[in-house]
Amino acid sequence: MINNTRPYIFWIGILLLLMPGLIHAYLLMPFPGSQDINAITLCYYLEKIILPLRILGAALMLWYFVAYFRRNTLTARIVKLVVMLICLGSYYYTDYTYKAEIMFKETQKVNFANAIKSRVPHSYLVIGVVHNGVAKAYPIIYLGYHHKMQDNIGNKAIMVTYCTMCRTGRVYDPVINGVKQSFRLVGARHYNAIIEDVGTKTWWYQSTGYAAVGPMKGAHLAEIPYEQLTLGGWLEKYPGSLILQPDNLFTNDYLDLNNYDRLQAIDRDSIENKDTLYKKSWMIGVIISGQPKAYDWRAMVKKRVLNDKINNTNLIVGMQKDSMNYHVYNATLNGRQMHFSLTPADMLTDAETSSIWDWSGNCVAGSQKGQKLGKIQAYQEYWRSWKQFHPNTLFWKD
Repeated sequence: MINNTRPYIFWIGILLLLMPGLIHAYLLMPFPGSQDINAITLCYYLEKIILPLRILGAALMLWYFVAYFRRNTLTARIVKLVVMLICLGSYYYTDYTYKAEIMFKETQKVNFANAIKSRVPHSYLVIGVVHNGVAKAYPIIYLGYHHKMQDNIGNKAIMVTYCTMCRTGRVYDPVINGVKQSFRLVGARHYNAIIEDVGTKTWWYQSTGYAAVGPMKGAHLAEIPYEQLTLGGWLEKYPGSLILQPDNLFTNDYLDLNNYDRLQAIDRDSIENKDTLYKKSWMIGVIISGQPKAYDWRAMVKKRVLNDKINNTNLIVGMQKDSMNYHVYNATLNGRQMHFSLTPADMLTDAETSSIWDWSGNCVAGSQKGQKLGKIQAYQEYWRSWKQFHPNTLFWKD
């Protein structure tokens, strides 16, 4: 007769070693169904107790192997050893293969070049930032892999971010309570990247800069204005701009995003009806005095120029002929509302004075020559993401 082997000790140990990591990886990566669960708080505290739970599980396993393993039958021993190997394999996947900060490494070799020496095609989309007279362009094809770039511009620290799951970029001030922070990529919730600052261990949503959980919960990272447009369009405005160059260590990773900035994903419900609004429809998003509004990208490609009003703010939403460069400007000039349309030369003209304006908001001819329209911060984003983080959004589709 075989002595009692107390198998429950083994299986409790296995569960403690295996399940917390699996649950954590599932909830923080875009596995089927995982991103639709409201579980960011669970993920946050689960991450903090995974190691203690694993230590406890390992202690139980050690106890079991020392005191009871030899009492098992040969078959039972083989089964338990196979389970142990599966556990080790699971550890590799949860803590390496599907760990966001390992899958999407931030470059340690940040190199910039001017327009003459740059290797970046002018057709690439960039996140452009200007501060203290210094202009820098960050190609989305590189940001999309790295997710974030911690940099300095004009003696100011910035963090440039981009999330391919929600198709949107943001630029933030990394200083929290007077202390410059470093950030790590945690994973994703609701198809949006989550980043953690090293100092306070708070988790922040990339698309809003909102602190979802942690000591700073409820706070917002200070946003820094930026523009998204083609590198060629950016260099027309800032010919002296510095341009982020690719890190050769990640060449294959960048290739995975080839044509990302040109192709619009097609979901099933868009195949029969090309005008269907679906979860990955592209939007131009703005927030005016707390009121968000989304403009359907495909409709804007057709419309090109839209005069609109949000919370008593008159604005013009414009899409250039290349269908990639978009702009939103305040349409009130010197207290006067202006209404814009396209000229045959693909520039802007206002109905009030018939002056001619370029796509940078500068009046280049007419009675308003020398005037400049005020820029309104606008974002490109998937409808799924915009609606998730701005549930009270207005929506325009011609």
